[in-house]
Amino acid sequence: MRRVYPWMGWLVGIALSTPAAAFSLPDWPPALEWDHTLVQTSLYTRHFNPDPEHNNHQDLISIELHNPDRWLAGAAWFKNSYEQPTWYFYAGREFPVWQFSQGLNVRAKITGGLLHGYKGEYRDKIPLNHLEVAPAVLPSIGVQWGRFESDLIIFGTAGMMVTAGVRF
Repeated sequence: MRRVYPWMGWLVGIALSTPAAAFSLPDWPPALEWDHTLVQTSLYTRHFNPDPEHNNHQDLISIELHNPDRWLAGAAWFKNSYEQPTWYFYAGREFPVWQFSQGLNVRAKITGGLLHGYKGEYRDKIPLNHLEVAPAVLPSIGVQWGRFESDLIIFGTAGMMVTAGVRF
């Protein structure tokens, strides 16, 4: 017996009445223009399930290149949870959340890329790392005030990191 969900007709009606532009990626393809560079470092890291082996001092340094349409590309070097030097090469986008008149802006950011550095006995500590290179997606929420920025980055179910940086 087939079950009928009345709300599905309502959703289909909304979808068909919404302009096609609403479903497209904004500003695609990204413009190859430079707006600013962001250099960041880690301030604080916390693992959700602490382990005596975990390192909470990542010594992160990252550089991001941003275009005027809020697209970005970047690279980060840090010590992973097991003190191994690790690289994250990524691309992503920022999304404005709140803008205040005092120049303080709250924004969300999502990046995706490749993570390299979990090796040896720690290779299987992150998913899909069979070749010691794994895909990663990192959401964050952050603030920007003038040239200064700070982010709260969530790395999966493992933990979180607070970063701070300067725009150039």
